[in-house]
Amino acid sequence: MTDIFREVDEELRRDRLEKLWKRYGALIVVAVVAGTAGFMAWRSWQQSQAETQTQQLADALRLAGAPDGQGGTAGGSPEAAADALSAFAGQTGAGPGTLARFYEAGLRAREGNGEAAVSIYDQLAQSSDVAQVYRDLATVLSVMHQVQSGDPGQLRARLQPLTAETSPWRHSARELTALLAIRAGDRDAAAKLFAQLQGDASAPSGVRNRATELAALYAVEPQ
Repeated sequence: MTDIFREVDEELRRDRLEKLWKRYGALIVVAVVAGTAGFMAWRSWQQSQAETQTQQLADALRLAGAPDGQGGTAGGSPEAAADALSAFAGQTGAGPGTLARFYEAGLRAREGNGEAAVSIYDQLAQSSDVAQVYRDLATVLSVMHQVQSGDPGQLRARLQPLTAETSPWRHSARELTALLAIRAGDRDAAAKLFAQLQGDASAPSGVRNRATELAALYAVEPQ
């Protein structure tokens, strides 16, 4: 009896479905087509926006001085490029906007405006819209531009979380921490960090080479 009732129930469902399709099928097709078209249009708009933003970013960077194929530049203006990047960042989302801000800060620093560069890096480091890994990078770059002028204690405190083994910026953070230790007169701490970096096979070669020279300067054997 159970099988019979199941078959009857299935027939009723099939009958209802056929009636619903006859009544609303055309509307369902239209809705699906319209939805698909809308999705495709949205994807196309997204791609167009991405292409436009990429072109805008490229145009701004070109102002900084495009390679002329002869080892020089095509006569760009870094200051104008920085201004263009700032304007671009204010009109776009966190992704391309963040990239533009990093570029802008680099250009400001290159033009001798380290204070403006630090301000931008600090804004990025404190922005909840920026991914943590890039916030940490901004912190490293901010400290890097203040090694000779900022308060060593405060800057070392900012770097301390980034010296952990889990940080992708740990080698740069440790190198900067050592340089700040020198400024603070803590030569032993600096020597220890340089020795650690010298013996760290995972550290970039540039960091290891500098650490080797400085470890030798402080006469510390690598650990």
